[in-house]
Amino acid sequence: MQVIPLEIPDVRLLAPARIEDARGFLSEVYHRQALASAGIDIAFVQDNHSVSTAAGTVRGLHFQSPPFAQAKLVRVARGAIFDVAVDLRRGSPSYGRHVSTVLSAEAWNQIFIPEGFAHGFCTLEPGTEVVYKLSAHHAREHEAGLYWNDPDLGIAWPVAESEAILSDKDRCLPRFSEMPEIFVL
Repeated sequence: MQVIPLEIPDVRLLAPARIEDARGFLSEVYHRQALASAGIDIAFVQDNHSVSTAAGTVRGLHFQSPPFAQAKLVRVARGAIFDVAVDLRRGSPSYGRHVSTVLSAEAWNQIFIPEGFAHGFCTLEPGTEVVYKLSAHHAREHEAGLYWNDPDLGIAWPVAESEAILSDKDRCLPRFSEMPEIFVL
């Protein structure tokens, strides 16, 4: 498995190898020991699988506050997404900045997002399925988020705000400037 640091080095792109033959392929998409040797030593406790029927569906920007903060390992099983991680760790040199990448079933890539980041994505194809591992269980009383298209974040989303498909909850999330200090280095 190839592990590639992104512009914010704590967020990493992973490229699992695929062994292909006439039947298809086999891929080891998670190997705890291999990730630990690359500096990602996380015990994941929950797997989630989301399906978005339409392209332009935006989910996020979500996170959970301590003590239920979550690291994520995100991959696409079908379709493609524009994936974003925003650094919320006050004191970090990249505080308030984001990284983005395209994840797709075709590219067979993944992204690791550590605790202290808001995460979101926009589907690029209909019928997109996203599978992700979490380092902490869902805790409703600790879920939070940021408004996906906050101009202060400067994220170049691949969908216009007027055309994005959002949940009512995601439409009402606060702006980055309204965020209390939750993650402090």
